[in-house]
Amino acid sequence: FSLAQEKLNYFLPGDVNYNSGIPTPEQFFKQDLGEWHLTHAQVLSYVQEIARISERAILYEYARSYENKPLVHLLFTSAENQTNLEKLKALHVNYSDPKKELPSEGVPVVVSLTYGVHGNESSATNSSVLTAYYLAAAEGEKIDSLLSSTLIIVDPCLNPDGFTRHSTWANMHQSSVTTGDKNSRQFYELWPRGRTNHYWFDLNRDYLLLVNPESRGRVAKFHEWKPNVLTDHHESSPDFSFFFQPGVPSRINPLTPEQNHVLTGKIAKYHASFLDEIGSSYFSEEVFDDYYFGKGSSYPDINGGVGILFEQSSIRGRNRETANGLKTLSFAIKNQFT
Repeated sequence: FSLAQEKLNYFLPGDVNYNSGIPTPEQFFKQDLGEWHLTHAQVLSYVQEIARISERAILYEYARSYENKPLVHLLFTSAENQTNLEKLKALHVNYSDPKKELPSEGVPVVVSLTYGVHGNESSATNSSVLTAYYLAAAEGEKIDSLLSSTLIIVDPCLNPDGFTRHSTWANMHQSSVTTGDKNSRQFYELWPRGRTNHYWFDLNRDYLLLVNPESRGRVAKFHEWKPNVLTDHHESSPDFSFFFQPGVPSRINPLTPEQNHVLTGKIAKYHASFLDEIGSSYFSEEVFDDYYFGKGSSYPDINGGVGILFEQSSIRGRNRETANGLKTLSFAIKNQFT
């Protein structure tokens, strides 16, 4: 079925050369992205392989879920930055403390890319392997400059227990005959579904409460790195297009600095320009709020960073009929990656 899945060149920028020594997701998984939902074990094994092969990548574990699944960060930066990583981290944290004198030397920007805090919002984590591949394999002055000036943290799966429940459901109800019929069983998980973690806790409400081990590990690392920008990738209604912040202007927490909202709007212009290049529809400011600081996209806003929420329309199968026509998991993955 031609709309079910796509080859790798469908997802990636065409004007970039890639290191043939880095395995593509297609080569590693022996399937096209969007053909089947990746499992947490597959995603974890791929980022481990990237860290083993690539000189740009460092992998570390920061927590274990209740089901004893590892939560990891894959850190990308230049070889020079890696030799001075602890020094750069210490200098960078000074920027988040108004009581400390700012360092005179240049310090790389820290960007944290976080995927799939809700386990059944599957295009997020499925796209993280593309991000890892691009950052490990892309070649040229553009990527060299990016890695020299930036520390990029990829968190491929924020909720491995919920993601495992959903990927199991989606794959077990997928047929060799692809159907996007909205009444298909694949789109209607039985309780407790994959949104929450093992104990059915919404991890995207836990950044202040810190009830769960996933959150405690994640927030500890947040304060260790103090990212300048944190992206938080989700899915929403199948009938949506693609949302990114700023959210509703009247629903911003009054403690959030005004400059934060200004920066979010400026960064949004870059999302729009890249999505224009691939012909995606998108919107901002009409829904979603930045009021509660216990969410992944708002917690940075009160801690010296800019949090940005992305909401891709939900597929949760291979493809799906919506009010706006047939949508595919492949295109959802492409939007999240772009």
